[in-house]
Amino acid sequence: MSSIKLRVQSNRDQNCQNDMCGIVGIVANQPVNQLLYDALTVLQHRGQDAAGIVTCGHHGRFYLRKDMGLVRDVFREKHMLKLVGSMGLGHVRYPTAGSDSTAEAQPFYVNSPYGITLAHNGNLTNADELKEQLFVEDQRHLNTNSDSEVLLNVFAHELAETGKLRLTPEDVFKGVAGVYRRCQGGFAVVAMIAGFGVLAFRDPYGIRPLCFGQRQSAEGTEYMIASESVALDNEGFELVRDVQPGEAIFIEKNGRFHNKQCIQDKHLHSCIFEYVYLARPDSVIDGISVYNSRLRMGEKLAAKIRRLGYDKEIDVVVPIPDTSRTSAMQLAETLGIKYREGFIKNRYIGRTFIMPGQQLRKRSVRQKLNPIMHELKDKNVLLVDDSIVRGTTSGQIIQMAREAGSKKVFFASASPPVRFPNVYGIDMPSCSELVAHDRSEQQICDDLGADALIYQDIEDLIAAVGQGRVNDFDTACFDGHYVTGDINRQYLNLLEQRRNEAARTQRINQESSEDTEIGLYNSA
Repeated sequence: MSSIKLRVQSNRDQNCQNDMCGIVGIVANQPVNQLLYDALTVLQHRGQDAAGIVTCGHHGRFYLRKDMGLVRDVFREKHMLKLVGSMGLGHVRYPTAGSDSTAEAQPFYVNSPYGITLAHNGNLTNADELKEQLFVEDQRHLNTNSDSEVLLNVFAHELAETGKLRLTPEDVFKGVAGVYRRCQGGFAVVAMIAGFGVLAFRDPYGIRPLCFGQRQSAEGTEYMIASESVALDNEGFELVRDVQPGEAIFIEKNGRFHNKQCIQDKHLHSCIFEYVYLARPDSVIDGISVYNSRLRMGEKLAAKIRRLGYDKEIDVVVPIPDTSRTSAMQLAETLGIKYREGFIKNRYIGRTFIMPGQQLRKRSVRQKLNPIMHELKDKNVLLVDDSIVRGTTSGQIIQMAREAGSKKVFFASASPPVRFPNVYGIDMPSCSELVAHDRSEQQICDDLGADALIYQDIEDLIAAVGQGRVNDFDTACFDGHYVTGDINRQYLNLLEQRRNEAARTQRINQESSEDTEIGLYNSA
């Protein structure tokens, strides 16, 4: 039978981060291995770097499989057969600077107390401080640089403070309250306690998404917790609601459901970038349809284009596939301009936004998109994308349109300029990587090589997502307002320094590996 193996790794630096991931937890009346696998394939867009599943079988034993790669590549039949049990967790992650292969794939595991395994989406902003506390005060050892392991050990320590041989749901909630006292940042978590049940909780601001649903079987109620509602839909679970900010839910292995608001000082600030780019359009996050939000983004952007007078010059609206398609269609319809597919996407190339290096992103764009010449030739084209982060892809696509014969190339972004790092779980922590940082819109336009650049206004984006309701969102990457209140210039500078050092180390290791391979080949 399969068992958990811990890979020991030296802590070469303090670069603790996790960033955007997809998580799922299930308590059922049947084996959950296939359910977890299917849910992770639906959440694959949230991470393509690594995948993991852990289940809990008879006698509270954990069975774990995790590795680098896509879900379909990590799990083979031989692995699935060993993932026994009727409750479990799943995780997909995407690469970040400094991540260290399989050692930082999730879920993570600690054997004390009780046996706990955990998967996490987000980023702890006080991970360095916590890491020091765990070593000096809690006498806990960390094997990786992932803040997910930090979070797991904080929870494990708080749970150990109960001093009980057998836990109650109230004990679990008390442990979660301890996590809220110590951990800062954005996080959505699923955890499993051996032989007891599955836990889920969300940070006090609800920055990262998390929802749960249920379905009925002959033996009783089954529950699923996931980053996005689309994972529930796919498996026949009915969405109950989102996990509230500062709330924990606990489902015992027999299906008994418990929940508690563990922190009262909470206020919902959903990450607005989820609606712009990260989430699937068929998901509903905090009661808001992602698809409908993107339709309204298109309407708002069309209104701005009309105010600026560019609508009189545009012959055709062309989306940058795939995320911008919904907004682009609605924009074209609102303006009464033809909508055409001008680029065909090679679906066997990964998303460039989540590729681990700038050079790799540059090489992949022309492999990823191919222009339809007759839709672009001799036309004034409006290209629509969901956002512009680094600008590398946007600039190359504009150049491809010109090479295809476009007379003028206008470029529109369904979101405002990304001017600031995101520190709550999206891999864009370096100011120097953001094309809009400390630049005017005209400077960005010149840098990209467009005839005109139209950004969505932040007020229009908030209105498009919030539907006129009283909603607050995490908009830090656009306006620099960090809702947790603990982010300053020193923190951002430290993040950038570490990211640069990690990228440099990664590049050296890659070059060394390539040199070794060439040497072996030549010697052969």
